[in-house]
Amino acid sequence: MPQTVLLAEDDRAIRHALERALTLEGYQVTAVADGVEALAQAHRTPPDVLLLDVMMPGIDGLQVCRVLRAEGDRTPILMLTALVETADRIAGLDAGADDYVVKPFDVEEVFARLRALLRRTSPVPANGVPGTSADAMREDPQQSAFSSSSSSSSSDKQVSAAGLRMDLQARRVWRGSRELELTRTEFELLELLVRNAGIVLDHSTIYDRIWGYDFGPGSKNLAVYVGYLRRKLDEPGAPQLIHTVRGVGYVLRED
Repeated sequence: MPQTVLLAEDDRAIRHALERALTLEGYQVTAVADGVEALAQAHRTPPDVLLLDVMMPGIDGLQVCRVLRAEGDRTPILMLTALVETADRIAGLDAGADDYVVKPFDVEEVFARLRALLRRTSPVPANGVPGTSADAMREDPQQSAFSSSSSSSSSDKQVSAAGLRMDLQARRVWRGSRELELTRTEFELLELLVRNAGIVLDHSTIYDRIWGYDFGPGSKNLAVYVGYLRRKLDEPGAPQLIHTVRGVGYVLRED
Protein backbone atom coordinates (compact mmCIF):
# COMPACT_ATOMS: atom_id res chain seq x y z
CA MET A 1 0.00 0.00 0.00
CA PRO A 2 1.21 3.56 -0.68
CA GLN A 3 2.52 5.51 2.28
CA THR A 4 0.25 8.30 3.44
CA VAL A 5 1.23 11.96 3.78
CA LEU A 6 -0.80 14.65 5.53
CA LEU A 7 0.22 17.98 3.97
CA ALA A 8 -0.74 21.27 5.66
CA GLU A 9 0.17 24.41 3.68
CA ASP A 10 -1.84 27.63 3.49
CA ASP A 11 -0.29 28.82 0.21
CA ARG A 12 -2.58 27.32 -2.44
CA ALA A 13 0.04 27.23 -5.21
CA ILE A 14 2.62 25.49 -3.02
CA ARG A 15 0.02 23.12 -1.60
CA HIS A 16 -1.25 22.05 -5.03
CA ALA A 17 2.27 21.71 -6.45
CA LEU A 18 3.45 19.57 -3.53
CA GLU A 19 0.30 17.48 -3.55
CA ARG A 20 0.76 16.72 -7.24
CA ALA A 21 4.49 16.01 -6.91
CA LEU A 22 4.00 13.70 -3.92
CA THR A 23 1.17 11.85 -5.67
CA LEU A 24 3.34 11.32 -8.75
CA GLU A 25 6.07 10.03 -6.42
CA GLY A 26 3.67 7.33 -5.22
CA TYR A 27 2.38 8.76 -1.93
CA GLN A 28 -1.27 8.92 -0.94
CA VAL A 29 -1.71 12.59 -0.04
CA THR A 30 -4.30 14.44 2.01
CA ALA A 31 -3.80 18.20 1.63
CA VAL A 32 -5.32 20.79 3.97
CA ALA A 33 -4.98 24.57 4.23
CA ASP A 34 -4.50 25.23 7.94
CA GLY A 35 -3.56 23.79 11.32
CA VAL A 36 -7.13 23.22 12.50
CA GLU A 37 -7.84 20.97 9.50
CA ALA A 38 -4.48 19.26 9.97
CA LEU A 39 -5.26 18.28 13.56
CA ALA A 40 -8.75 17.12 12.66
CA GLN A 41 -7.46 14.98 9.80
CA ALA A 42 -4.60 13.55 11.88
CA HIS A 43 -7.11 12.48 14.52
CA ARG A 44 -9.49 10.97 11.95
CA THR A 45 -6.94 9.11 9.86
CA PRO A 46 -3.38 9.08 11.25
CA PRO A 47 -0.89 9.37 8.35
CA ASP A 48 2.51 7.74 7.99
CA VAL A 49 4.18 11.18 7.95
CA LEU A 50 3.14 14.83 8.32
CA LEU A 51 4.42 17.70 6.18
CA LEU A 52 3.58 20.96 8.00
CA ASP A 53 4.11 24.57 7.00
CA VAL A 54 5.28 26.61 9.99
CA MET A 55 3.50 29.88 9.15
CA MET A 56 -0.24 29.22 8.88
CA PRO A 57 -3.18 31.35 10.07
CA GLY A 58 -4.90 30.37 13.30
CA ILE A 59 -3.09 27.27 14.51
CA ASP A 60 0.36 27.23 12.92
CA GLY A 61 2.58 24.25 12.22
CA LEU A 62 4.47 24.53 15.50
CA GLN A 63 1.23 24.41 17.48
CA VAL A 64 0.03 21.40 15.51
CA CYS A 65 3.31 19.68 16.30
CA ARG A 66 3.09 20.50 20.02
CA VAL A 67 -0.50 19.23 20.28
CA LEU A 68 0.27 15.93 18.60
CA ARG A 69 3.37 15.34 20.70
CA ALA A 70 1.48 16.20 23.89
CA GLU A 71 -1.07 13.56 22.90
CA GLY A 72 1.72 11.00 22.56
CA ASP A 73 1.55 10.92 18.75
CA ARG A 74 5.03 10.01 17.46
CA THR A 75 4.24 10.22 13.74
CA PRO A 76 7.31 11.71 11.99
CA ILE A 77 6.91 15.40 11.16
CA LEU A 78 8.76 17.36 8.47
CA MET A 79 8.38 21.14 8.77
CA LEU A 80 8.35 23.60 5.86
CA THR A 81 9.66 26.99 6.89
CA ALA A 82 10.66 30.30 5.36
CA LEU A 83 12.41 31.19 8.63
CA VAL A 84 16.15 30.78 8.19
CA GLU A 85 17.52 31.82 11.59
CA THR A 86 18.91 29.04 13.75
CA ALA A 87 16.64 30.06 16.66
CA ASP A 88 13.59 29.58 14.44
CA ARG A 89 14.71 26.12 13.40
CA ILE A 90 15.40 25.20 17.02
CA ALA A 91 11.86 26.27 17.90
CA GLY A 92 10.58 23.69 15.43
CA LEU A 93 12.76 20.94 16.88
CA ASP A 94 11.71 21.96 20.38
CA ALA A 95 8.07 21.61 19.35
CA GLY A 96 8.79 17.99 18.47
CA ALA A 97 9.48 18.12 14.73
CA ASP A 98 11.87 15.54 13.32
CA ASP A 99 13.28 17.54 10.43
CA TYR A 100 12.71 20.69 8.37
CA VAL A 101 13.11 22.08 4.88
CA VAL A 102 13.73 25.77 4.24
CA LYS A 103 11.73 27.59 1.57
CA PRO A 104 12.32 27.96 -1.31
CA PHE A 105 13.10 24.27 -1.55
CA ASP A 106 13.84 21.70 -4.22
CA VAL A 107 11.09 19.08 -4.26
CA GLU A 108 13.75 16.36 -4.54
CA GLU A 109 15.06 17.44 -1.14
CA VAL A 110 11.55 17.10 0.30
CA PHE A 111 11.35 13.59 -1.16
CA ALA A 112 14.76 12.67 0.28
CA ARG A 113 13.89 13.90 3.77
CA LEU A 114 10.52 12.12 3.72
CA ARG A 115 12.20 8.87 2.67
CA ALA A 116 14.73 9.23 5.47
CA LEU A 117 12.02 9.83 8.08
CA LEU A 118 9.94 6.90 6.88
CA ARG A 119 12.95 4.56 6.80
CA ARG A 120 13.76 5.41 10.40
CA THR A 121 10.24 4.64 11.57
CA SER A 122 9.56 1.57 9.41
CA PRO A 123 9.39 -1.77 11.24
CA VAL A 124 11.72 -4.62 10.31
CA PRO A 125 10.01 -6.60 7.50
CA ALA A 126 8.56 -10.02 8.20
CA ASN A 127 11.36 -11.67 6.22
CA GLY A 128 13.79 -10.47 8.88
CA VAL A 129 15.77 -8.20 6.59
CA PRO A 130 16.28 -4.93 8.46
CA GLY A 131 15.75 -1.55 6.84
CA THR A 132 18.07 1.43 6.97
CA SER A 133 16.76 2.90 10.19
CA ALA A 134 19.01 3.52 13.17
CA ASP A 135 17.30 0.63 15.01
CA ALA A 136 17.93 -1.64 12.04
CA MET A 137 21.57 -0.67 11.88
CA ARG A 138 21.93 -1.74 15.50
CA GLU A 139 20.73 -5.21 14.45
CA ASP A 140 23.16 -5.48 11.54
CA PRO A 141 26.84 -5.41 12.52
CA GLN A 142 27.79 -4.67 8.90
CA GLN A 143 25.75 -1.44 9.07
CA SER A 144 26.92 -0.20 12.44
CA ALA A 145 29.55 2.49 12.62
CA PHE A 146 33.02 1.98 14.01
CA SER A 147 31.96 1.03 17.54
CA SER A 148 34.38 -1.88 17.90
CA SER A 149 37.32 0.53 17.88
CA SER A 150 35.75 3.26 20.03
CA SER A 151 36.15 3.97 23.70
CA SER A 152 32.48 3.35 24.44
CA SER A 153 30.99 0.28 26.09
CA SER A 154 27.94 -1.26 24.50
CA SER A 155 25.50 -4.14 24.51
CA ASP A 156 22.29 -4.95 22.67
CA LYS A 157 20.38 -2.86 25.20
CA GLN A 158 22.72 -0.14 26.47
CA VAL A 159 25.65 1.99 25.33
CA SER A 160 27.74 4.34 27.44
CA ALA A 161 30.68 6.71 27.14
CA ALA A 162 31.96 9.97 28.65
CA GLY A 163 29.55 9.84 31.57
CA LEU A 164 26.54 9.19 29.32
CA ARG A 165 24.37 6.10 29.55
CA MET A 166 21.75 5.19 26.95
CA ASP A 167 19.00 2.58 27.28
CA LEU A 168 18.32 1.69 23.64
CA GLN A 169 15.13 -0.28 24.19
CA ALA A 170 13.47 2.32 26.42
CA ARG A 171 15.07 5.16 24.40
CA ARG A 172 16.23 6.93 27.57
CA VAL A 173 19.54 8.69 28.23
CA TRP A 174 21.30 10.02 31.34
CA ARG A 175 24.31 12.23 31.95
CA GLY A 176 25.35 11.10 35.38
CA SER A 177 22.10 10.95 37.36
CA ARG A 178 20.27 13.52 35.20
CA GLU A 179 17.90 12.13 32.60
CA LEU A 180 17.68 14.03 29.32
CA GLU A 181 14.59 14.55 27.19
CA LEU A 182 15.56 13.97 23.55
CA THR A 183 13.67 13.86 20.29
CA ARG A 184 14.00 10.82 18.02
CA THR A 185 16.65 12.46 15.85
CA GLU A 186 18.61 13.77 18.84
CA PHE A 187 18.61 10.31 20.40
CA GLU A 188 19.87 8.64 17.23
CA LEU A 189 22.55 11.29 16.71
CA LEU A 190 23.76 10.92 20.30
CA GLU A 191 23.77 7.14 20.03
CA LEU A 192 25.98 7.35 16.94
CA LEU A 193 28.41 9.65 18.75
CA VAL A 194 28.44 7.53 21.92
CA ARG A 195 29.07 4.31 19.98
CA ASN A 196 32.04 6.02 18.34
CA ALA A 197 33.34 8.01 21.31
CA GLY A 198 36.79 9.42 20.62
CA ILE A 199 36.42 8.99 16.85
CA VAL A 200 35.87 12.02 14.62
CA LEU A 201 32.83 11.40 12.42
CA ASP A 202 32.71 13.49 9.27
CA HIS A 203 29.58 15.29 8.13
CA SER A 204 28.86 12.85 5.29
CA THR A 205 29.04 9.83 7.58
CA ILE A 206 26.64 11.39 10.09
CA TYR A 207 24.17 12.47 7.41
CA ASP A 208 24.24 8.99 5.90
CA ARG A 209 23.79 7.20 9.23
CA ILE A 210 21.06 9.46 10.64
CA TRP A 211 19.18 10.77 7.60
CA GLY A 212 20.22 8.26 4.96
CA TYR A 213 21.14 11.13 2.64
CA ASP A 214 23.95 13.69 2.45
CA PHE A 215 22.33 17.09 2.00
CA GLY A 216 25.60 18.69 0.92
CA PRO A 217 28.02 21.26 2.33
CA GLY A 218 25.46 24.06 2.28
CA SER A 219 23.06 22.33 4.65
CA LYS A 220 22.86 23.61 8.24
CA ASN A 221 20.67 20.73 9.38
CA LEU A 222 23.38 18.82 11.23
CA ALA A 223 24.80 21.94 12.91
CA VAL A 224 21.35 22.84 14.24
CA TYR A 225 20.82 19.37 15.72
CA VAL A 226 24.30 19.31 17.28
CA GLY A 227 23.72 22.74 18.81
CA TYR A 228 20.39 21.72 20.23
CA LEU A 229 21.83 18.47 21.60
CA ARG A 230 24.66 20.41 23.25
CA ARG A 231 22.15 22.62 25.04
CA LYS A 232 20.59 19.55 26.60
CA LEU A 233 23.86 17.80 27.42
CA ASP A 234 26.01 20.62 28.78
CA GLU A 235 26.15 21.40 32.50
CA PRO A 236 27.79 24.36 34.30
CA GLY A 237 31.31 23.46 35.35
CA ALA A 238 31.24 20.13 33.54
CA PRO A 239 33.32 19.32 30.45
CA GLN A 240 31.72 19.80 27.06
CA LEU A 241 31.06 16.43 25.44
CA ILE A 242 30.46 17.13 21.74
CA HIS A 243 33.40 18.81 20.03
CA THR A 244 33.57 20.37 16.58
CA VAL A 245 36.53 19.41 14.42
CA ARG A 246 36.48 22.33 12.02
CA GLY A 247 36.13 21.35 8.40
CA VAL A 248 35.68 17.68 9.27
CA GLY A 249 32.83 16.84 11.65
CA TYR A 250 32.15 16.04 15.30
CA VAL A 251 33.51 13.84 18.08
CA LEU A 252 32.24 12.85 21.51
CA ARG A 253 34.86 12.96 24.23
CA GLU A 254 35.12 14.18 27.81
CA ASP A 255 38.01 16.63 28.15
